[in-house]
Amino acid sequence: MNLPLEEYKRYEIQVELGFVRAAKFLHMLHIYRIFDLPYQSQVVPLAVILADIGDAWEHEANRAKLVRWYWNGVFGELYGSAVETRIARDFLEVPVWLKGGPEPSTVSETMFRADRLKTMRMRLSAAYKGINALLMKEGAQDFRSGQEFDHTIFFGENVDIHHIFPQEWCKKHGVKPTVFDSIINKTPLSYRTNRIIGGVSPSEYLAKLETGNATTPPIDPHRLDGYLNSHLIDPSLLRADSFDAFMVDRQKRLLALIERATGRAAYIGEVQEEGVDLEADEDTIEAELTIARA
Repeated sequence: MNLPLEEYKRYEIQVELGFVRAAKFLHMLHIYRIFDLPYQSQVVPLAVILADIGDAWEHEANRAKLVRWYWNGVFGELYGSAVETRIARDFLEVPVWLKGGPEPSTVSETMFRADRLKTMRMRLSAAYKGINALLMKEGAQDFRSGQEFDHTIFFGENVDIHHIFPQEWCKKHGVKPTVFDSIINKTPLSYRTNRIIGGVSPSEYLAKLETGNATTPPIDPHRLDGYLNSHLIDPSLLRADSFDAFMVDRQKRLLALIERATGRAAYIGEVQEEGVDLEADEDTIEAELTIARA
């Protein structure tokens, strides 16, 4: 807080513009709400970098690198602690990288473990939120309407993260919450679609979607399969209610999605159970607890 007033005034407009660009950048990645923001702390270096490089952020090659840097920070879970050092290093390293220099440490140090997907069960996890945004960015279509989740649809249809194999079905079949609550068994869907899914088996709710009702037109099975594929779901496994095979298959598909986003191969190994202290910075936790209490 020792910043002189004249220095604040000197950079005020530039910094404000950086945060405006950061908001546009996040919307481009289908991150629309603070509730779905992986790390609030990562917005700071993002805004500063965008303020520093100016219009250069509009160049396609630079945007691609910034997107890769962002997802490495998210899936490397690098902005949950010691953020001051990380922010300083990214501010120094990322602009140099954009000009052809070496990869920033946030990119080169990222290591995502394959089994980490199994332990992502809490919305407080940055990587959990990141997968949800990536699926929407990659063109996931709502099971019922077939609409992609752009800004208008996201808010108009009350889109959120929902179970693919419903909780009620999983409990009846002896599947533990530690398994069915994984992000592997979740995907972005509209509120109305989730109501149709209810607690029945996937084969039953897919049949309901295909038949339609008084308010929802029937869906051609081949078209519905396309909607499922857009969520990285194998339709044949869902139609057969093959939970175990579905979990194995979708884990591989989600892992490939993360590898494309980060540009780095995942580490095949075990990972410890998640804990809140490893999942998000304190500001993010407090903000989400406030929303939950509202």
